[in-house]
Amino acid sequence: MSIAIPTLIEKDIRCGKARYQTYQTGMGGQSVLVVPDNSYIVIFGYDYSPAGGGIVRNQPIAGGTTPTDSQLRPFETQQISFYTGQAFHPFIHHFDQKTTPFYDQGTQDRPESISEIDNTPICRSTYIISNRSVAITVGLIQRVELNAASTIPVTDKTPPNLTYGGSTVTPNVESVFSSNLANPPSFVQPSLKQFQDYGLGGVPGNAQDQCFALPDQTDGLIEPTQYLAFTFGVDFRESAASNYFLNVHYALYTNQTPEQLG
Repeated sequence: MSIAIPTLIEKDIRCGKARYQTYQTGMGGQSVLVVPDNSYIVIFGYDYSPAGGGIVRNQPIAGGTTPTDSQLRPFETQQISFYTGQAFHPFIHHFDQKTTPFYDQGTQDRPESISEIDNTPICRSTYIISNRSVAITVGLIQRVELNAASTIPVTDKTPPNLTYGGSTVTPNVESVFSSNLANPPSFVQPSLKQFQDYGLGGVPGNAQDQCFALPDQTDGLIEPTQYLAFTFGVDFRESAASNYFLNVHYALYTNQTPEQLG
């Protein structure tokens, strides 16, 4: 799969109204895509090569230690977010551990296997407009804490049988991604308004109705290079295969943002 240039943007590029640009970043978790003065950009997609490649479970690394499932697991969920100063766009992706069987020279009668993160690049289409420089944040997500679960009442938005409305099932209605923060944001469901209207409890002071993690090196958004260094050693932090790389595709317009796009 590859990123396709949207038809209208392609027309603008062909007639000289815009320029096709790419922005390649990686390694550390924080980057800024600079937008020149009196210009705006339209980010229409990205290619992402996830962090965690080149680390093989059950194969010794520095000091003779062996990577474990729990050490590889944070690489299985990774978040990319774009902050324009006016809007926040998070994207969470899952990546599998791939297992490869092989025959060891000394054990021809039985297969062995190795496991590692499948860091095959992925492509994602977007449509993010900004006339300001864009903060791009990348991180690993290790865990999410369940804060509250509850039954959902029958309403016009949660009809019986088609949804969990009226069911005896108790879905998660409040989650926390970054429990070590002093005032961690809570992700509430079905939405901020419904959480209160349905009597699911008092709305937390730092509630949000969109699911994303914030920086927290223990529970929330974990900066990839720091995790690599602390968990596996400096050699892996400096290994290109173990780090993420992100290529952002965008169109640059060298004039003011049209009113209808701002």
